[in-house]
Amino acid sequence: MFSPFGDWLPEVVVFHPLRFEDAQPIVLAVRDNKTALVHAGAMDRLEAQRLIDFVAGGVSAMDGRAECLDDLTFVFTPDIVQLTRDGGGSGAGR
Repeated sequence: MFSPFGDWLPEVVVFHPLRFEDAQPIVLAVRDNKTALVHAGAMDRLEAQRLIDFVAGGVSAMDGRAECLDDLTFVFTPDIVQLTRDGGGSGAGR
């Protein structure tokens, strides 16, 4: 398959974590240059916050970016993906 990105094909992976242990695959996806869309609505609120904090820390350590879309939905991108928000949003990062 031809890609204007060379050997890298942009990919978005959607995660619906159920427990904190589901955080590692999210971080690994970003490490593999995939964008991760995470909706933690099925989790207990405190455990969801713990998961998001863990993923945000791991992604930040890789110079990736995080953006909060709503209380329970976040997008995490590797450093090769530019993350912008339209309108009055806070821009890349959180």
